[in-house]
Amino acid sequence: MKLTTKHVVAIGIGAALYGVLSAVSLPIGPNTSLRIAIALLTIFGALFGPLVGFLVGFIGHALNDTMMYGGIWWSWVMLSAMIGFSMGFIKLDKTFDPENGILNKKHIVKLYIYAIIGMILAGIAAYIGDVFFYGEPSNKVWIQILIATTSNFVVTAGLGIPALIMLARRKSKHKNLTAE
Repeated sequence: MKLTTKHVVAIGIGAALYGVLSAVSLPIGPNTSLRIAIALLTIFGALFGPLVGFLVGFIGHALNDTMMYGGIWWSWVMLSAMIGFSMGFIKLDKTFDPENGILNKKHIVKLYIYAIIGMILAGIAAYIGDVFFYGEPSNKVWIQILIATTSNFVVTAGLGIPALIMLARRKSKHKNLTAE
């Protein structure tokens, strides 16, 4: 994939939004919180592809860690990056084009499948990083991953994918308008 100016701008805006919105969180477990910002990984990944989704998650999470905690927890940065990356695979389907009102049931099913795959890959990345690089106790990490995966999927399924559906519906209503 070639990065265009549009992609670079999307990465900058997406990462900044993700970094700031990640501060809005609800603690739900040991060092784990529900973050509505996860929905942005679905939106930016789906609209701009896997690389943009990855970088929005990677840069955005690193920004948030730096702003909120003064340091970066790389294994969880990779968790966000993997979610954005996996959600971007829908962009490889040439029939998927929510910006022109094209998003059907097949696309929605694919989005949910990519979300599940992304959550699994994200959990593996977080586990490897926490246990093997940071030396965290395996039992604690499994609990964190289970809680994070559940909340991330809820946000993706409840906000991210519906936002894409609404975008496509809005665009399809205005698609046939002409200037007189």
